[in-house]
Amino acid sequence: MYPPFTADEEHHLPNVLSAPRFATYLRETGNDRTRALHLYHWNLQVSAAFMVPLHVLEVALRNAIVEAIEAVHGGTWPWTQGFIRSLPNPRGPAYSPKRDLEGCAAQQPTAGKVVAELKFVFWEKMLTNRHQGRLWDDHFYAVFPDAPRGVAANQRRSELRSDIEAVRRLRNRIAHHEPVFPRALQDDFDRIIRCIRWRNETTSNWVLEIETVRALLAVRP
Repeated sequence: MYPPFTADEEHHLPNVLSAPRFATYLRETGNDRTRALHLYHWNLQVSAAFMVPLHVLEVALRNAIVEAIEAVHGGTWPWTQGFIRSLPNPRGPAYSPKRDLEGCAAQQPTAGKVVAELKFVFWEKMLTNRHQGRLWDDHFYAVFPDAPRGVAANQRRSELRSDIEAVRRLRNRIAHHEPVFPRALQDDFDRIIRCIRWRNETTSNWVLEIETVRALLAVRP
């Protein structure tokens, strides 16, 4: 699967990638430069492969949450004070959903464009217990219709939030070009598929047909 590296590649690639970055891969492979390069190559491939299910998950998640918000606050929710006041606004450098929304809403002309600009963490924060009474008691199973039934919406919402938090960490590592090989990537993949399935099982089945993550996990160097 992996062609051999040339002598020039083995010499130059670690320097171009930077010694500190490459050291992570060397440690994993017992300071074997060739094996470390193969692992780096694989890490690139699996990171790219994860973008397909991550893409579908993010779009499915935010559309589901928007449906719940609109059911309570209407189609102009990004500018509705009742919704804005419901958002946390921590001081200092901590992420603020309220500031994120107000910043996007001030620059974008439509709710759809606001949705596209909000950070992924905004949608994760919408799944916290803070919004249980306002949104999720009445609307969780409506917008995640294929989530398993038999327990209160609060429990399923909490489970989804936990999965999304773990997925966000993976997404951030990929976005910042960090190593993902130390993670339990099969667990990450299973979380992503589960979250998509809760929104719509047909969509999760489609992702399973087109994704390449599992094939790469089977050939990790």
